[in-house]
Amino acid sequence: MSEHTDGVDGTEAGAGAEAGAGAAGAEAAGSGPGAPAAADVAAPGSGAPAGGRPVPDVAAWQERQRSYATARAQAAQPAAWVVLVRPAEAVPIRTGTLVAALAAGLAAALLLADGLGLGLLLAVVPATVAAYVAARAARRRARPWTVVWAIGCLALLAVPALRDSAWPATLALLSAVLLGALALHGSRTWPGVLLSPLGFFAAAVSGAGWGWSGLRSRSGGLSKDRWLPLAKAAAVAVGLLVLFGALFASADAAFADLLGGLTPDVSVGDGPVRVLLFLVGTLLALAAARAAAAPLRWDRIKVAPGKARSRVEWALPLVVLNLLFAGFNAVQLAVLFGGYDKVLASTGLSHAEYARQGFWQLLWATLLTLAVIALALRWAPRSGAGDRRFVRVVLGVLCALTLVVVASALRRMDFYVDAYGLTRLRLSVTAMEMWLGLVIVLIMAAGVFGARWLPRAVAGSAAAAVLAFGLLSPDGMIAERNVARFEADGKIDLAYFQSLSADAVPALDKLPEPRRSCALRGINDEMSRAGEVPWYAMSLGEYRARQILRERPVTAPYEVCSRLGVFADRSEL
Repeated sequence: MSEHTDGVDGTEAGAGAEAGAGAAGAEAAGSGPGAPAAADVAAPGSGAPAGGRPVPDVAAWQERQRSYATARAQAAQPAAWVVLVRPAEAVPIRTGTLVAALAAGLAAALLLADGLGLGLLLAVVPATVAAYVAARAARRRARPWTVVWAIGCLALLAVPALRDSAWPATLALLSAVLLGALALHGSRTWPGVLLSPLGFFAAAVSGAGWGWSGLRSRSGGLSKDRWLPLAKAAAVAVGLLVLFGALFASADAAFADLLGGLTPDVSVGDGPVRVLLFLVGTLLALAAARAAAAPLRWDRIKVAPGKARSRVEWALPLVVLNLLFAGFNAVQLAVLFGGYDKVLASTGLSHAEYARQGFWQLLWATLLTLAVIALALRWAPRSGAGDRRFVRVVLGVLCALTLVVVASALRRMDFYVDAYGLTRLRLSVTAMEMWLGLVIVLIMAAGVFGARWLPRAVAGSAAAAVLAFGLLSPDGMIAERNVARFEADGKIDLAYFQSLSADAVPALDKLPEPRRSCALRGINDEMSRAGEVPWYAMSLGEYRARQILRERPVTAPYEVCSRLGVFADRSEL
């Protein structure tokens, strides 16, 4: 805060100097050659003409300059919320933090150039150590929620090591960023939960300077007698590893294969990529450590509640909405308990068409209901305990009716999957609808037990849902469901399987030939184009798929697969 005040004073002083210089310049102009005589010059501030020319008002000019300087100083001041969330001064970086950050950069350069997989988790572990050492140096204690977020972050980063599919891995990475930000910043409120990931951008800028200053301070005091023996020992160790490793590899083919599989394949051609990965990995590790040492204080941002409304003004729209939901749910329950035939006969729709027609509308209805609840809580009456009970009853009824809408949407999607099979889009929107139902349950619980824990509970439930989604292997579930459907009614869409990942291979391997080979054709071609993948860049799903296809290769020719519809065009939903 002292730096900010000094900046303002300096600006005002500069403005005064400019004003003095301007006045001096005006006086100099009055005494120079060709200037009017002293008798012809009017007094400052009079504004009277001198020799037919107006004389500027020096005092007014100086006042304007001072006002401009003040306005510029005020414009240069940061916004109030920036000052509010500004972190504390970070302690000097520890040697352990520097070493761990450099190790994270080295692991990223060696293990991530060929892809993700287990290498991502191995590269994040040193960054976690760097953050832990920095937090201990800053005397920050690990609270229970911090431990939960950290463990959840590492568990989410294990998804790319287990699953070959890119879409659950991407969701897992995004969720890991959220949990990592919560672990570093310790946020508890809605602004903190939503804004914590943005802290990585600020920490990346300050962390780079923080780490550089630490390196400079250590290099200045590092004498030749200290670093030269270490460099010699490292050079000797590398030489011994290369010499004896080459001898043992040439002596035993099995050891050579093991050594070749464990050692990253580094070539000159991919040098720029690995250098970039080293810099990015080191910078991200320093950013995590800087945030752990001095986090932004997002929880200081307070959202002012909206203007409280009267009971009638607030409740009337919600009561009408509740009646609409009740009427819709009554129809849904009537249809659920035996009214399908009558409804389908009157509309002329099949079960699948009826299910497809309403699922997306019900999904949007669930999302909009959450928005309505958020706005209703902002403008709810809050003059006393009676108002609080009234708000709980009205919104509790709305939440309960919304849960019936969620159940109806899931039931419709189940009918549609039975008719046309499971796809990625159908599975993902079903999982999203289930999570929205869980959020509504959490809101109902917050109405009973208090809402202080709600932001972290919603964030934790989202991360848990993403983790479960990745661990359950979506592509494997899709393949298993469609194989079971084929065994039941003989219907199968072989064209859709060409876009699945290696996670689907174990389930598709159960199909009879030639459908098995045709279903696996696209996955097999994709892995053949990828060639050999090192262990740190290969997921467990891909490893299993390669084993299956090595033991039972694809044998069906192109013509047979073409007759079975493998190369036909299709739509997602």
